[in-house]
Amino acid sequence: MQDLNDMLYFAEVVERGGFAAAGRALGIPKSRLSRRVSELESQLGVRLLHRTTRKLSLTDVGEAYLRHCQAVRESAQAAADAVAQVQTEPRGTLRVSCPVTIAQSVLGQLMPDFLARYPLVRVEMLVSNRVVNLVEEGVDVGLRVRESVEGSASMVVKRLDRTRQVLVASPDLLARQGTPRTLADLARIDSVAMAAADG
Repeated sequence: MQDLNDMLYFAEVVERGGFAAAGRALGIPKSRLSRRVSELESQLGVRLLHRTTRKLSLTDVGEAYLRHCQAVRESAQAAADAVAQVQTEPRGTLRVSCPVTIAQSVLGQLMPDFLARYPLVRVEMLVSNRVVNLVEEGVDVGLRVRESVEGSASMVVKRLDRTRQVLVASPDLLARQGTPRTLADLARIDSVAMAAADG
């Protein structure tokens, strides 16, 4: 397979009008550059350049080869630009799992700002109160409500916030069933509670 550097060297020599100018631009000695282009011609089995003491000119096959060399250089630059852009601007799909209450009370408010800030990110939400296996289900970020922040060795776990639980009752309920004074009193009052697994 051809050394792609030789293709780029050849294009530079042609575009700059000679080995000396190309060597200065590339930081390569003129003699080395001349040798590399000669080796390229030998490898291809064709003459790409007409060389005289005063100027260089392209052969017919050299003209065709130059177009391909320029296309290779542009493709290489486009590939480098694409990588640089990904490194500087987040993009792609982000799979997030969270319980229903988090989706309703927190993410509903945060998501519009997040999507406006990162327009190239597409968020897929997996909203469920079951324990989601992040690895098996291909989830990038899992938001969980739990007592402990301990995780497995394969995950990075960070505490985002603390919550507190409160016991509330409507005035109508208390008027009908009385105001509890002790924990034992709670057993006789109608209640609704949400039970969920640790996830």
